[in-house]
Amino acid sequence: MSGGARAEGVEGPSDAPAAGTPGERAAPGEIRRYGRLRPGDRVAVVAPSGPAEPARLEAGCAVLRDLGLDVVVGKHALDRANLGAPEPVRDDWHRLAGTDADRAADLQAAWCDPRVRAVICARGGYGATRVLDHLDWDALAAATRASGAAPKILHGSSDVTALHACFGARLGVSTSFGPMPAGLIADLGATDAPGAPGAPAATLDGLRTALFGGPVALPGTHVLRPGRAEGPLTGGTLSLITALLGTPYAPPPAKGRIVFLEDVTEAPYRIDRMLVQLLQSGWLDGAAGFALGSWERSGDPAELDAVLAARLGPLGAPVLAGVPAGHGARQGTLELGAPAVLEAPGAAGDLNPRPGCGVLTLEAPGGVR
Repeated sequence: MSGGARAEGVEGPSDAPAAGTPGERAAPGEIRRYGRLRPGDRVAVVAPSGPAEPARLEAGCAVLRDLGLDVVVGKHALDRANLGAPEPVRDDWHRLAGTDADRAADLQAAWCDPRVRAVICARGGYGATRVLDHLDWDALAAATRASGAAPKILHGSSDVTALHACFGARLGVSTSFGPMPAGLIADLGATDAPGAPGAPAATLDGLRTALFGGPVALPGTHVLRPGRAEGPLTGGTLSLITALLGTPYAPPPAKGRIVFLEDVTEAPYRIDRMLVQLLQSGWLDGAAGFALGSWERSGDPAELDAVLAARLGPLGAPVLAGVPAGHGARQGTLELGAPAVLEAPGAAGDLNPRPGCGVLTLEAPGGVR
């Protein structure tokens, strides 16, 4: 057991997992929802993307322990590597949390360890797409089948969207999109936590509800196109979804699904370009509805609303904006793959941004172990 954020291996192969192409996609309708956590459950914190600051990782792990969880940290979680050759590491170059093979090894060992009930990603950044080629998807699938009545949880956000897409499509499991230990969770235990009043408490309550069981209801701030929709929740961080298109790891098309989208530090024209790519690829064809999260530091909000309404409104599906999930000060936790209902009140045919409560609701996870 780990008493803090020191690197500690979890049961599984010590060598890098064999590279392999993904297995067959799960058949439509075969998504198995993850099992609820219970106090005392073991969770493994791994770093498949950017490097975690040791002090922030320790603070985030302390918050998870305060939730009653037994926290272990992946063997390579505090490693450092640059984008090119792993040695020597230069701090003034972009860094990853270790080599691709080592980051994949930690992730795979945690998922395949029968003692671990949730695999929690330390932070986002960049690097998760590079891990995908180093995972043994047959071994991951076998561990998923052996996990009992309900699969374990994969939790994280931002760059981890790449893993959400693949675990959902290849392993047929729902996953958890939300704040991470070396990210916002690290601040949740502080008395002077940053953010709007009530944001830290709301973030922690949302995380606890999503992981331990309970319905999730996140209100929007305004409606870009009114309507109501039902369907499985898909999506994540926009730039990662577009990065996966045309690869063996692309998420299934959004037809019949409610699409959650968010991002950070992307100018409105770049968001427009990514949405055009999703439209031209056909990925958004037949989407049931759209829940738009935070667009932190992404330009003029009015310009961004105009872009989102112009690209998504003509699809004819309801669009609810301002859902408190993503990179904002309040980060709700969403179960990707779960049945969802989107309520976006307003007059039929209204394509102009307008205030409205609106809400994205997800059923409580019902899986038992």
